[in-house]
Amino acid sequence: MPELSRFYGIVITMYPEAGERHNTPHFHTRYSENRATFSVATGDPLAGSLPRTQHRLV
Repeated sequence: MPELSRFYGIVITMYPEAGERHNTPHFHTRYSENRATFSVATGDPLAGSLPRTQHRLV
């Protein structure tokens, strides 16, 4: 998985899309056991959740 950034224990990844688009442009985040997906355009969460402090950092 392509890792874009790693800071304060938060890992941000983005996967290439094979074939047709499956969702709006987004990136994935991991922090400990927490996972979330965020919109590239707006930065709004699309799925999952992170603790409040880490959400603000993303």
